[in-house]
Order: sequence, then structure tokens, then C-alpha cells
Amino acid sequence: MRSFLTFGIGVFAITISAQFQNSTNTTVPTATTLNGTYYGVHHSNWHQDFFEGIPYAQPPTESLRFREAQSLNTSWTGQRNATVLGSMCYGYGATQMVLGQFISEDCLTLNVYRPSNVSSSKGLLPVAVYIHGGLFEHGTGRDPRYNMTSLLQVGVQNGKEFIGVTLNYRLSYWGFLYGNEVANEGVANLGLKDQRLALRFLKENIEAFGGDSERITIWGQEAGAFSAGLQLLAYGGRDDGLFQGAILQSGSPTLMWPSVTADEWQPLYYQFVNATNCSASMNTLDCLRNVDSDVLSSVFDSDITTDDHPNPVVDGDFIQDLGSKEMQAGHFVRVPLILGTTRDEGTWQHYVVKNINTTDEFVNMVRDDGLGEDAANEIARLYLDEPDQGIPATLEGRPGNETGLGNQWKRTSAYTGDMIMQAGRRLASQVWAGNDVDVYSYVYDVLFHAHWWQSGSQEQDDIAFLFHNVTLFEALSPSDQADQKDTFEPLSYLMCSMWKSFFHTLDPNNHPVNGTNVWPKYNANSPENFVFDVNATELSRSETDDFRSEAMSYWIDLFSTNEYPK
Repeated sequence: MRSFLTFGIGVFAITISAQFQNSTNTTVPTATTLNGTYYGVHHSNWHQDFFEGIPYAQPPTESLRFREAQSLNTSWTGQRNATVLGSMCYGYGATQMVLGQFISEDCLTLNVYRPSNVSSSKGLLPVAVYIHGGLFEHGTGRDPRYNMTSLLQVGVQNGKEFIGVTLNYRLSYWGFLYGNEVANEGVANLGLKDQRLALRFLKENIEAFGGDSERITIWGQEAGAFSAGLQLLAYGGRDDGLFQGAILQSGSPTLMWPSVTADEWQPLYYQFVNATNCSASMNTLDCLRNVDSDVLSSVFDSDITTDDHPNPVVDGDFIQDLGSKEMQAGHFVRVPLILGTTRDEGTWQHYVVKNINTTDEFVNMVRDDGLGEDAANEIARLYLDEPDQGIPATLEGRPGNETGLGNQWKRTSAYTGDMIMQAGRRLASQVWAGNDVDVYSYVYDVLFHAHWWQSGSQEQDDIAFLFHNVTLFEALSPSDQADQKDTFEPLSYLMCSMWKSFFHTLDPNNHPVNGTNVWPKYNANSPENFVFDVNATELSRSETDDFRSEAMSYWIDLFSTNEYPK
């Protein structure tokens, strides 16, 4: 959905720039970490302090390329500059296209945002660490859509102040290269290990910024949500005390795409080796470490990778088994959890296959997704060619030929959304509740983009609401929703207040918004989702989590097999 991403990033970047002009003053905030002191910038308009571009690891360059990130090993006297956002990691997609002048292999930095009245006498504040999405292929912690300023301000207004953190991690094949050579060196899933090191850095240093190292919530959307979910399962569910809660928006503690073995990955690895003239090397991985970064990037962004998704894999180390199996075996960190989806996850164009017009084409598409003949036929039975059973409900009947979506669009969308998002959410909710760990499940059901009629409430629509980025409400919402726009800000305020309540108490219900329905804990015997919706008489309500129950049960069973390993 690059048009939405590009426009959204551009609009918000311009707005933030305008807001911050002439907003700084001479008050210079500082924070002394274990390695040394940083100075940030104080924004008087917002009464906030920003510390940006703070390295949490040694640069993963030269001999450290394709290796686990290493902790910082230097200290200093005096003060270092933390007033400039760090470079984005190499990646290939909309975010890097729009903000591409800031790309570097030396990119493992994080940003800390806090209210300016933080002091030890007032007590340490809870910390929310946001992990960006982008299909594990693109994205950055410096994306203006994840700007913490307005969200922090809501916290000040309702007495739920917190410290916000965004971060970068290695993306695409820089962070998710695989193959036998990678497996033999134990250097798979480097992007996830980057995140882990950032969390360890924060555990050791966040108190210097006024944050409570015993109240850290990890939080992400899409690939960021899958990342946070996998942090819950890391090393067999080992609890290193790095976080005390998690929020997963459009993601779950499963793999986003099916895992592949090192042998299955090897042909692509060989193509990278051949394209970089490393095939004659005794150690091809070392040879790749020495290829010029721009040359290697051009290979990673070439026709070689057109049909591939760099993705976390089961490596027997960080990810010891399929997420579905790890959860069901109880191998997860037992911390309270919020997770949820938009109503119509499967309509997002990066996931769904368009122009499917017959049941035979539908079955072939399912088979091409890696499922066997029997599974493809069973899925065709579970997802009938009946538009009123598909998604989105906003599209009556079938789309017209002029849309190019195909007359099986609603069927295909329901199948895709359940496979990637909904089944994992339901499984995680059941597992957490079954182990007596608090879990809160939600559905975001707001129509918030120009193609709402064919896409419904789709992935990423909730980001503006959860960062209280009201500037985007007018820019990105359809003009024919004028009667609903007045409720956008109140809904955003409610959602932000519930998230901040969770940051503070690990319960979303301790907030000051009067007249709000109670968000119930998920109960496996009577499962409910909490629905956020401006299209109803109330901004929130509860509904039974039983849609497409037979299909969802089938997916959950399938995830635990080698036929569709997630």
C-alpha cells in the first residue's frame, strides 16, 4: 500500500517540521548512561525532551556484518550529541523510498522521548518501546508516523505520563539472511537479536532518562508486533526481565510467513554469492561481509528477490520451534498482553492476491502459498464462494471488473487475513488465558482511508489513532465521512488512554475517560473482543470472538504441523 504510506509519511513529516520550528530553548537535558553522558534537546512548545540517535550497539559493519550486534565497548567523558535522528537501516519499500537520504549500514540507534518535568523525586516513569513494522523489509524508528510527541502530551493531560522509545533494527537480508552457512555460524534472525540488544541497553540505562527499568512494555505493529511476539518466545520463552508487558497490533507470537529450512533457503543464498563474485571464496559468508554495502544492497534489491520475503526462521536458538508449538508448550514469557487486529486485515494489498475469479484459481492460489492439495481443497470448503461470508462487509456483493480485484476478492481477503493475522491472534489469546495470564483482545473497526468501500478497516489504519496523530485524520480520511470525523479525536484519545493505562498498570481499564465500557479480559470459555468503532452509537463495545470459528480452528491445527509452519 505504498500510496498510503508515502502520502501519510509525507504529510506528517511536513507537519512535525512546522510544529517544531522555533520551539527549542536553551534548556539542555542530559542523561548519563553506563558509557557516558548524552545531551538532548528540549522542546518548550511541548514541554518535552528528545534524545535521538543514541547507539545501542557497535556499528554492524565490516567484520561485524552478518554477525550478532555487539554491545558498546567504549566510554567517554564530557557530553555527546543526541539531538539528531540516526540513519535508517538498509531496507526496500515505501519508508526507505520517502526518507531514503538517511540510509546507512551503521543504523543501530534508538530514540528516547520524555516529559520535561521528569525527576527522581517524582518517581520513575513506565517505558513503552515501539518496534516498527514494514514486513521485515523496510521501516525505521524515525518514521514521523511514530512520533511520540502527541501521545506523550495525552499522557500529561490524563495523568499517565510515560517515556517513549523507538528504535532501528537490521532489515531485509541484512537482518534476515539465511542458508547453511548462516545456520552453521549461528547468525540467523539478526534483526530480532538487534531488538533484544536494544531492550538490554534500555534495561541497563533507561533510569538515566527517568524511566523505570521494571516497567517496560514492548509494543509493535505488523512486523513490529510479530517481533514483539517472538521476543515473548525467544530462547524457549526465557524470561530475561527485559519487559513486563506487551502490545501486539496486527501480529502475534507466530511467524509472519511460514518458516523455511536452511536447505530450502540455500538456492537464494547461492544467487547472492554468485551476484557478488563470492562463489570462489573458501568462506562465502566472509566474502559477503567484505562486499561494498551499496553493491550488496543493489543485489538485495534486484530481480533475484522479487518473489521472496526475508523473514524470521526457526533457527533452534532464538526461535527454537514454531511459534504455535512454543505457545502451546508453554514456552513463553508470562507477561500481560494486549493484542488485536483491524476488522479487515486480509484486504491489505501487500498480502492478498488480486484477480482471482474462480474456485479453481482460488485453490491454485492456496496451493501456491505452500499448502498441499488436501489442505487447499479443505480451505476452499471452509471459505465458500459466498461474498456475504467474506470481507470487507463494506463491499456489497462482488467488486466490479473495473477494480481489478477479481470476483473472489472477499473470499481471498478473508482467507488471507485469517492465515496471517487472525488465527495467530486467537491462538495467542486462548493460550494466555488458558495459562491464567491476563490478555486483552481487540478489533479496530474504523473506516479511515479513501478506498474504504473495497478494503474496509484495513491494516495500518489504526496507527494514526494510537499515536494521536490528529493531523492525519483530515488528510487521510474519506471526504464522505464528514459525519464521523468529529468522533476521530475522541476515539483516538480513548485508545491512547487505554494504551497508557496498560503502560502504567498492565490493565487498559485504569484511565480517566468517563462513560467507557470495561475492556474484559479474554476468557477461553467465553471469548470476547473489545471493538473500537466510530461508526456505532458508542466508541467501544464488546463482541464475541467466534467469527469463522471452524476455519480458525483449522488454521491453528495446521500451524502446528510441518505443512504450514508458523
